[in-house]
Amino acid sequence: MSFTVAYLLYAVLDVLCIGMGMGVPICSILLGFPVGWYVGRRAVARGRSLEDSLRSVLLGALMTSLFTFLMMAALWGRTIVLLFDPKADLVHFGIPQILYTPRASFIGWLALMIFLSPFFQFLMSVLGGNLALARRARGDS
Repeated sequence: MSFTVAYLLYAVLDVLCIGMGMGVPICSILLGFPVGWYVGRRAVARGRSLEDSLRSVLLGALMTSLFTFLMMAALWGRTIVLLFDPKADLVHFGIPQILYTPRASFIGWLALMIFLSPFFQFLMSVLGGNLALARRARGDS
């Protein structure tokens, strides 16, 4: 499968995963593991050295998490203006109120959705890719 087709397939799956989570990318984070596994296996199948395989796993993880970051920024970024609206009802916005004030909870929620979730997906992709490379290095199929 070519790189473009694989990335487009990933983009469709990522959008579906974000939709399944109703804007919370837990399914996208979990999707990072098989994506990393695929990238690692593909690098080994092409006969690359270990250093090049690790580099391709990192690059694949970065590209997929960048797409998720762009999706999260488009989805949740438009709510940032509520932080500057003194009449915004952040208590009834529908997010967990786990910090001391609704404003702090809202800031924490936006940071989690926009920045930390793509980073977690990056970590899952790197984990999947490294496990695939470790498995192939042992000689298993």
